[in-house]
Amino acid sequence: MTSTEPRPRDAVRAEIREFLSSRRAKITPEQAGLPTYGANRRRVPGLRREEAALLVGVSPQYYIRLERGDAIGISPSVIDGIAHALRLDEAERTHLLDLLRTAGGSASPGPSRGRRPGATRPLRPTLHRLLDSMPDVPAVVLSARLDVVSMNPLGRALFSPVQDDGSQVNNARMVFLDPRATAFFREWDMVANDTVALLRAEVGRNPYDRDLSDLVGELSTRSEDFRVRWAAHDVRIHNTGVKKIHHELVGDLDLPFESLPIDAESNLSLVAYLPEPGSATAGALALLASWAASSHQTASDQT
Repeated sequence: MTSTEPRPRDAVRAEIREFLSSRRAKITPEQAGLPTYGANRRRVPGLRREEAALLVGVSPQYYIRLERGDAIGISPSVIDGIAHALRLDEAERTHLLDLLRTAGGSASPGPSRGRRPGATRPLRPTLHRLLDSMPDVPAVVLSARLDVVSMNPLGRALFSPVQDDGSQVNNARMVFLDPRATAFFREWDMVANDTVALLRAEVGRNPYDRDLSDLVGELSTRSEDFRVRWAAHDVRIHNTGVKKIHHELVGDLDLPFESLPIDAESNLSLVAYLPEPGSATAGALALLASWAASSHQTASDQT
């Protein structure tokens, strides 16, 4: 770590300050039921710190310390007060708890500190067999940093228009740095927002992950779209939804998905894409599966 680089705990305290400031900025005094004397002289959007303290039920001095990451031993009632006052959802409340735990010293550098990119552990053979046992379902295993750890054949066929170089792929790099992504994802803005929100939540859970810090730094340097979204400090739990993509071989696909945790130690998740039975997407996916199988057979015949 260079002398100009902030210490991890100082960086976490900055995260707390910026996160809570961004949440305060989204709530007006009127929404919070507070009087607005001198509203035309307000210098900050949303709630002032003193107003947030009033809603939480703590002194302004204590709230300021808390927002700076200096308060320790925060009671559950205060956390509940902050969540209620700033209207935090489940993902935001969890994110705040993760940050406060680290800033207070109850979190420590885990085994990922200092680990270099590419150090994700190999997938267990049983999980490879699980992927291969789902020939009609595109399935992908992702790390918490959104590295693509493994894919089954239909998963590779589904994402082949944006993952065709055979190297380890990171979904965040693909979304923000691959020019093909905006055509592939029909709702690119939503995908971009979700991607950043997932990474932001992971930073709160694991602030000592050097690979994650490097990834965020790279994307912030290379992508204005990422940089703007990162500054919003949004976090999200994103375990289910619908991906809308345009595949160059089979056209538009509307793919409901489920993300299931499969390895708590390494934070791996299995993402499976499950179209509605009998839908146009299901028919297109069956065609893609047939193409993938024939391509795999042709490749095998040539080896």
